[in-house]
Amino acid sequence: MANSSKGFLSEFKTFALRGNVIDLAVGVIIGGAFGTITSSLVADIIMPFIGLFIGGIDFTSLTVSVGPIFPGRDPSVLNLGVFIQTVINFIILAFVVFLIVRGINRLREGEKRKEASAVPPAPPAPSKEELLLTEIRDILKEQNK
Repeated sequence: MANSSKGFLSEFKTFALRGNVIDLAVGVIIGGAFGTITSSLVADIIMPFIGLFIGGIDFTSLTVSVGPIFPGRDPSVLNLGVFIQTVINFIILAFVVFLIVRGINRLREGEKRKEASAVPPAPPAPSKEELLLTEIRDILKEQNK
């Protein structure tokens, strides 16, 4: 049992310390922080500005009451303002991710073009041994004629 758990821990350590896993973890952390910034941008700047155009009301308080289906029950409330705010958050995040991926793809394409158009390096000069062997070959060819 101890040997299999040791192998499992070793395998997990190898997995966890791979560059891709660490890059993913950093991406998730930065993405979470960026999501918070985007939420603040939408809630604190964009939505109040939109609220000015719809009569100066707090947009997040925009609700629709759906009357009780069963007698004696409270009506259900649909929070349309909060939903619209969340949709705007998503659109902004999706647009920023699109721009990042587009930029990375363009950088990769530029690197591929550079590699394709690069002049291959000149072959190395022959060594002394190669020159000597070439000279011996030529002498042997002359003798065989």
